[in-house]
Amino acid sequence: MTQTNKVALVTGAGTGVGKAAARALLKAGFQVVLTGRSMDKLTAAIKDIGGNDGNTLAVACDVGDPDSVQRLFEATQQQFGRLDVLFNNAGTGAPPVPMETLTYAQWKAVVDTNLTGPFLCAQQAMRMMKAQSPQGGRIINNGSISAYTPRPMSAPYTATKHAISGLTKAIALDGRAFNIACGQIDIGNAATEMTDRMASGIIQADGSMKVEPRMDVNHVGDAVAQMASLPLESNILFMTIMATNMPYVGRG
Repeated sequence: MTQTNKVALVTGAGTGVGKAAARALLKAGFQVVLTGRSMDKLTAAIKDIGGNDGNTLAVACDVGDPDSVQRLFEATQQQFGRLDVLFNNAGTGAPPVPMETLTYAQWKAVVDTNLTGPFLCAQQAMRMMKAQSPQGGRIINNGSISAYTPRPMSAPYTATKHAISGLTKAIALDGRAFNIACGQIDIGNAATEMTDRMASGIIQADGSMKVEPRMDVNHVGDAVAQMASLPLESNILFMTIMATNMPYVGRG
């Protein structure tokens, strides 16, 4: 379904899943705001996905900082006048070390990006979506298979992704009266820089090392565009998209 005059904002859009989602949303007819920490990566991403000054906007932002997030949404409002879709995609992990050796700074960095960031962005998005005419919009949160099942030595990432599931449900509930839908996409092993180590072997729950299959990241981008393109009377609350043969379902 092709959209016209609709605006989507993608966090963590300079690389990986965010860039793939921005490409798919642009192809689906959205005007797209790309944000991330590096303006150079955002500018390069816009060039790679075929964007231009009329249908894309790059804004550098630290999603864990309230003032930076406020400036991001002000720039979106100024450029495009409304917001129809927010894809809360920006995320990070901590080193895979035993939990007792993890530092507070490492914990906090993951919480700030993976949980506080989506909250701050959703908060600003809901303000815009409530105030605009026609009212409403859609928020899509990037969860993870780690929102259900952890990997070894991943306490910060796992905790924040479990929390995202709760945030998704809370936004979906609180947004009902204002025509704001919220859903979550849980991704397993998209081929990005973040999952490069899986191609050479990653630790399993039994302590063994195993090479895990990955899938084309553009399949994830297409899935995000599908969620984004639904009419607001319908919502995909949770979607899991994964490499078919990854050791997740059952006992691996």
